[in-house]
This record gives sequence, C-alpha cells and structure tokens, in this order.
Amino acid sequence: MAKIKAFRGVRPPKDIAQKVSSLPYDVMNSEEAAEMAKGKPESLLHITRAEIDLPGCTDTHSEKVYEKAVENYNNFKENGWLVKDDKPHYYIYAQTMDGRTQYGIVGAAAAQDYFDGVIKKHELTRPDKEEDRMVLTRYLNANIEPVFFSYKAVPEIDQIVEKTVKNNEPVYDFTAEDGFGHHFWVIENEEDNQKLEKLFEEKVPYTYVADGHHRTAAAARIMEEKKAQNPNHTGEEAYNYFMAVHFPDNQLKIIDYNRVVKDLNDLSEEEFLQKLQENFEIEKIGKEAYRPSQLHEFSMYLNGEWYKLKAKEGTYNDNDPIDQLDVTVLSKQILEPVLDIKDLRTSKRIDFVGGIRGLKELEKKVDSGDYKVAFALYPVSMQQLINIADTGNIMPPKTTWFEPKLRSGLVIHELED
Repeated sequence: MAKIKAFRGVRPPKDIAQKVSSLPYDVMNSEEAAEMAKGKPESLLHITRAEIDLPGCTDTHSEKVYEKAVENYNNFKENGWLVKDDKPHYYIYAQTMDGRTQYGIVGAAAAQDYFDGVIKKHELTRPDKEEDRMVLTRYLNANIEPVFFSYKAVPEIDQIVEKTVKNNEPVYDFTAEDGFGHHFWVIENEEDNQKLEKLFEEKVPYTYVADGHHRTAAAARIMEEKKAQNPNHTGEEAYNYFMAVHFPDNQLKIIDYNRVVKDLNDLSEEEFLQKLQENFEIEKIGKEAYRPSQLHEFSMYLNGEWYKLKAKEGTYNDNDPIDQLDVTVLSKQILEPVLDIKDLRTSKRIDFVGGIRGLKELEKKVDSGDYKVAFALYPVSMQQLINIADTGNIMPPKTTWFEPKLRSGLVIHELED
C-alpha cells in the first residue's frame, strides 16, 4: 500500500506566488528559460535553470550551475520569497483547463515504494537525465519540483478534498500566462491530515507516475545514497520521501501525442496511399482538419489534404496492453514497414508534437515543406496507462501528454526537516 506523509513545505508568500511559480525545467531550453525569467527576479527558474544567471556559454551540467542554484535558493529564503511552514501539512493543488478542474493531494511519497513496486512506472528513463536531477537535489538538499502521480480514485479522499476546498479560500489562486488556472490550499485540519495518511495506507495499493519518471528515479536513488551515508538511518528521515502531487485517475485526461515524418521513404504519394490501403480503410476528408474520434482511428495530413484512417481487424490486439495502443499500431503498420522508421528514439526522420498545440501545428509543419506527412492519434486513456503499469510493461516513446503541467515553486520539500 502507498506510504505518503505530510511535510513542512517551503512556500512563497501569497502576494508573490505567481511570480515565483514557473513551468517545469524540462519543457524549455536555456534561452527560453532566460526569456521567461526576464525581469522576474523571484522566478523559480533562477534555481531550476540557474544557468540563466551565468554567461551564455556555461555548460548546463557544470558545477558552476549547481552552485549558482544553491546560491539563488538561499537568497530566495533570505529575501522571504520562500518560507518554511511551521508544521507538516498535506496540500491540495488544483488546475483548471478548458473549464475542467482536477484536484491533487500534495504529499511526500516514500522512495522505498519505488523499489518495492508500489509506485508504478510506464516509461523508461535515461541515466543522464536521472543524474542531472540527482545532482541538483544533492546540492539543494530538496525536491525543488513536484512529480505528477495518479491513483485509483478513493471516495473518502475526494470527500476531504471537497470539504477543504468548499470551506476554505485558496492560499494561491491565479491564471498563468498560458491561460491555465492554478489553485492551492493548505490542509490545516490535523484530523484530516491524519486521515489522509491512513486512507492512502489502507485504500491506495499503488500509485502511478503520470509525468516525471526521471525525477522519481532520481529521488529514489538519492534516498539510497543518503541511507548509505547515515549509520543511524531509521527510515523516517525526510530524505526517505519526495514530493508528488497525487491526482485521482477519474479526474485526469491524457492528450494526444502526434507524429510528423520528413519523407515518404522514396515513395510517391500514390504509392504511399496504396500501401496504406493494405491495413487501413482510408477516407479522404479534404481541407478541413479531422481529429480521430475513437481508438484505432487516425487522421493523416498529406499534401494539403486530411484523411481518416481506420485500422482493419487483425492489425491490433486489444487483449494485449501494448499492442492495443494506437502508437503501436501506427509503428507496426506504417512507420516501420512503409516508412522504414524502426527506432522512434533515434530516428532523425520523425518528430513528435504534443496535442496541446493542435492540429494546425501539424498542418504548419507539413505545409512548411520540412515534413511530408503528419499523423494525429486518438489519446491514450488512463485505464490503458494503468493496465500497462500494472502488467510491468513500458509504453513506446512519446505516447502520453499531460496538460496542464504542474507549476514549480508553489511548494518545495526539503530533505532535512
């Protein structure tokens, strides 16, 4: 069962919370981070992307960058931009997008649960990205950014969230520059804090990494590292836990993750369409953008025209958690045999476009001439993600896109309490 604890969060005062908050470190490059933080000395990007405060040629993984992050973190606390709570709490972090709001419990998840299989993953991690987050955590001695988790909804947990939200004004409540709303409550009721810990222990057998596999793996490795360095280790030290926002599965919506390909593998458009007819029913839609409406249905943009592709029986296996995914169908029936794209991780002929950017972005990339064809996919469901994690499988690259992204800087978890 999941072990999740309240913690003494390090948070900004209400009046500057929006200024401190930032998008997560990994959705931008250094130049974009510098632009986002321009004129904003309170932005957490000065900590998560500290290279923006150093000369432009500075290696983002150099010791100077991590040292600058520590310096900036200490300055934030000295300036009163980040203040540690007097006692442990759970927190509620809600996000609003397109009129829909999802409510997550912010708590400290047990790192040991990652090794014990209680925290389940669906993606592979890269050692270099793990190491980068480990080094930053080691220098700061804090989880500076949260991980995005999900769990199978528990009505009793929902009731505590509903009561807290109904009876209390949020301590932070703002709309970010991307138009998404962010709302944050501190759960002050001690009885509710105790109930939450017990409910997770009794009602939540597993939690699922939705977004943040590298930060999760890094946090678990940091725990092992600190454990080995502490001869008096008890298992209850703050470093045994890391910060995660836990959303019930029935409130989350995964957005499509689409593909664009640079060429047709020396095929003419007619030859390409003819090959697709072997495994797909094809309907030409025309100039108007078409979005897939169900599983195993795709839309394709080619030479200024949209097509609907419906996978034929036998091209997928709905009894297999991986083979039922449309990213798998696309790879096995088009990308590999027709376009000769064997490895999505290494091929330079394919790129990926998050559904948040819309179908117009696919048209733009193809119309520019940089890409020849685009494919839009039906989004993966939370149940598919859970099935894959529960069976120990790994999703193909670039399968899920969660939006809105968690804002960093609303609360921080330090590894020494």
